[in-house]
Amino acid sequence: MRTSRPHEEGGAGEGPTGGRQWARADATRHALLAAAQRVFADRGYADAGIAEIVERSGISVGSLYHHYGGKAGLYVALWEELTAEQEESAARAVSTARRAGEDDPIALFIAGARAYLQVCWERREAARLFHGGEGPSGSSLMRRSRAQRWMAQNTKLLHGTSGAAPAGRAGQVLSLVLTTVIGEAGREIATAESGTEAAEIIDEVCRILIRLAR
Repeated sequence: MRTSRPHEEGGAGEGPTGGRQWARADATRHALLAAAQRVFADRGYADAGIAEIVERSGISVGSLYHHYGGKAGLYVALWEELTAEQEESAARAVSTARRAGEDDPIALFIAGARAYLQVCWERREAARLFHGGEGPSGSSLMRRSRAQRWMAQNTKLLHGTSGAAPAGRAGQVLSLVLTTVIGEAGREIATAESGTEAAEIIDEVCRILIRLAR
């Protein structure tokens, strides 16, 4: 699990002592996020308690508030961690396909979509946390803003070269439909019963995306 760094500690990163401080801070954040993910998965966000997160993590409540400010901060950090991994994986897949000589916008889009969906399976416990609509105040706006940014990126990718004219209404609607399909597919993949089932869903979703895009 990657660790977020919403609050950095002064002096870390300078010299051997600073390196040890960074390592301890990263271990603290990792433990808190891992415990929060388990508690949110078991209880749901609303019923999750700080006391249980602290107990499972073995980290003091003071450290939790220092690094994340409370339960909402932990939720947002987990969300940012997952979405960053999804976006980075998709971007790497598109870049790899381009380096291999692929220049068809739809093929590049499918490469990114497949990588994104694979993360939904690999990080399924985290992914399931954000499909039920629970979360702190403002989390629905956070998800909506991310969806709009994602759709804009997909519109640009599907439209081809950066020097082309902006996509028209039809292109924007197509991107909306395809992005929505990927998002809903991610929900199904995160709840698949096995890696085999997840792979079958990913393959079928990609076939559907190709038909819709063409």
